[in-house]
Amino acid sequence: MNFLNEIAQRFPDAISLAAGRPFEGFFDLDDVHRYLELFRARLAARPGSDEAAVRQTLLQYGRTKGIIHELIAEHLRVDEGITADPDALVVTVGCQEALYLTLRALRRTERDALLVVTPSYVGAQGAARLADLRVLPVRESPEGIDLADLSAQAARARAAGLNPRACYVIPDFANPSGIRLDLAARRRLLEIAGEEDLLLLEDNPYGLFGDPAGPPTLKALDTTARVVYLGSFAKTGLPGARVGYVLADQRVVGGTGGAAGGGAGGLLADELAKIKSMLTVNTSPIAQAVIGGKLLAHGGSLRDANARETAHYRANLRHVLEGLERRFGPGGTGAGNGPNGGTGSGDPVPGVSWNVPSGGFFLLLDVPFPADDRLLEQCAEEFRVLWTPVHHFYADERPRNAMRLSFSHLRPEEIDEGLNRLADFIRYRSRD
Repeated sequence: MNFLNEIAQRFPDAISLAAGRPFEGFFDLDDVHRYLELFRARLAARPGSDEAAVRQTLLQYGRTKGIIHELIAEHLRVDEGITADPDALVVTVGCQEALYLTLRALRRTERDALLVVTPSYVGAQGAARLADLRVLPVRESPEGIDLADLSAQAARARAAGLNPRACYVIPDFANPSGIRLDLAARRRLLEIAGEEDLLLLEDNPYGLFGDPAGPPTLKALDTTARVVYLGSFAKTGLPGARVGYVLADQRVVGGTGGAAGGGAGGLLADELAKIKSMLTVNTSPIAQAVIGGKLLAHGGSLRDANARETAHYRANLRHVLEGLERRFGPGGTGAGNGPNGGTGSGDPVPGVSWNVPSGGFFLLLDVPFPADDRLLEQCAEEFRVLWTPVHHFYADERPRNAMRLSFSHLRPEEIDEGLNRLADFIRYRSRD
């Protein structure tokens, strides 16, 4: 992420098909003040509250587990059909902290390991390294995850004397592939988690931008406390607020790190709060108030609150897919995530194809050459367009013949120009 930021700063006139950011055209500073006032009014309306209590809640050090946990629980009920105990929620400094706290709690000895669907979000592997937790890759499949490989990797790890503790997965519009798991895969994944005694760490920053009739979250399907649910308001609320959360309703045995799928003991959320108290102490109450106010303004439904954003992201996805066809011909591969590439008038380039997600912020573009960091720099300097090398989403540094394209933050005319420049670059490199 630092590398991409540095490249973007060095070439400010380059169009970025790399940044996985929400669209800034809908940001409004007036909303920040309005949401803050809504939350302040809620605090003031509580029985026994006065101005001093409101001021203390918003401006003083606060509850380590957060002050908007009840609103988040209602949001999960309304938007995701998840029944969440507010006390099992920890409000964090972005979802990245939620991920780190969870991994640090799970890491007990050097034998503990995390299974990660690969390629996957780079922050998961980075958090695991910070927690001194070994990462074991699980193959992705066109359907999202190779479930047979998950079982095989867990068995292989145990045979090697390791203790696989959990599997990290993004079921909805995964980063970087954009793939969404179907309902059958979700149910089978939960079954395997039970068979292998694994927790599932479900990261869901993009799910609310999908079809409301799509498959439920793993957590909504979870009946045995196998799923730790990692949430973020960076995409659905405001990225600058840096507010995320973790729903960790598992019971633990033996204190920090002794998470289990069920049984007696305190909540895993309480163990995460203990670690947080030594890391960030608490999440900014003012930032929480802004997110809390947005939840209040929309009856707890961020799906409704993001209707225009969802329309924008879906339109951008269609625009990118149609643009790739116009430039390269019918090269899309649906793999269960949408229609195959249709008719296109562009001249095909051997080795160029792409997957067709049904939502989210990303897709993968296969190219006939290794697309590494050095090549990205050349592309930025000579063609003024950015993309993300896919090798960053693996545990190794071996270049892959693939790029991640992001389209969430762009306008249609920027997508068109970016794809023009990218097509010129790909044809230039393909002639070598």
